[in-house]
Amino acid sequence: MKLERIKINQTEFAEIISDDLIITTLEEATDLLGNIYYQGFDKVIIHAQNITPAFFDLKTKLAGEILQKFSTYRVQLIIIGDFGAYESKSLKDFMFESNKGKHVNFLESKEKLADAF
Repeated sequence: MKLERIKINQTEFAEIISDDLIITTLEEATDLLGNIYYQGFDKVIIHAQNITPAFFDLKTKLAGEILQKFSTYRVQLIIIGDFGAYESKSLKDFMFESNKGKHVNFLESKEKLADAF
């Protein structure tokens, strides 16, 4: 795993770069959150392919638990990826509602960051 500092529209983000799954459990998400927070970031970008598919199945409650941790520590989470493979209407509704705010955002690409921030 590599943490890369990027700046878009005067806003700094920590982007997580990896070929592996980074978040498969709440504990791994909490460890990542602590690492990012310790390094002084309050905005993190993680790619959907680095998150366990269970996160995107809302019945597992993993997404809610992880997003609650990020919310508690006031670290903005941006998840980038192709979400077209997920058929769940409740997940699509969840992502739509999340994107209305600024705390958790689901974007199709890094290029969309400039429009969102």
